[in-house]
Amino acid sequence: MTTDPLRTDPLTPAARALCDAMSAGFPRPEAGAEALRAAARAHLGEIPPALSASANGVPVRLYEGRGDPVVVFAHGGGWVLGDLDTHDRTCRALASRTGATVVSVDYRRAPEHRFPAAEDDVCTALGWVADRCPGRPLVVAGDSSGGNLAAAAALRARDGAGPALAGQLLVHPALDHRLEGRSARDFAEGYFHTTAHMRWYWRQYVGPDGDPAAASPGLAADVTGLPPALLVLADCDPLRDEGLAHARRLSAAGVPTEVHLHTGMFHGFLGGAGLLPEADAALDGAAAWLRNCGR
Repeated sequence: MTTDPLRTDPLTPAARALCDAMSAGFPRPEAGAEALRAAARAHLGEIPPALSASANGVPVRLYEGRGDPVVVFAHGGGWVLGDLDTHDRTCRALASRTGATVVSVDYRRAPEHRFPAAEDDVCTALGWVADRCPGRPLVVAGDSSGGNLAAAAALRARDGAGPALAGQLLVHPALDHRLEGRSARDFAEGYFHTTAHMRWYWRQYVGPDGDPAAASPGLAADVTGLPPALLVLADCDPLRDEGLAHARRLSAAGVPTEVHLHTGMFHGFLGGAGLLPEADAALDGAAAWLRNCGR
């Protein structure tokens, strides 16, 4: 931990303990993609069986429910690390709390597949789900880099490249490659997800010749006409300020927007459900919002 020892730790004691435990086994970005992927999967344990399918060529995992809506979920992991297994618990939690069907997308990852491959895959899965579940409200969701993909898919759907959406659930999303907010400085180190990691992820995703602005939904020229949004943010997160800025833009453009800002929490805290009361509260709040989508 590199925070000022003379300043009170902004994390709750339970969050600090979990954050430090997660950080201790997580390599620096210069270790490379394979080392980071191995660390992300190190403590998964046994994954219960779930239905898998091909969404027009994109692998997906289905958590079937009988209630509305249908949630298409893009996992986090800097477009590089995460997969269906790393976010299995989160998807199960959303499905069990809402009764909704959750469709988790196994999109192509960087650096093997750079922008816009992952975005294309999420949009393909959205179209497949819309055809499979006609008449049910459709929500796109994701955390971190998956929140980036969800926000980008919402923009593309609005512009005619996808189905009508009832909502977008963005959990501490990566929206702006510039990382210029104060939170990117204040929480650059010591809060698990570092600003250095995020800059490395952006480089893997976009590549040396790509356009990072095009991959940044937070820099979209026009955010009018987008579906209602819920942004679930952690207060001690390098990405906090870009999430807040996006929420302000959406609201100013007339998009119904809610922000659930969880103080004393760090990026990735939602994975601490069962250990952190705030993580369970965040999931409950997101589930309540999802249940009202399309009504």
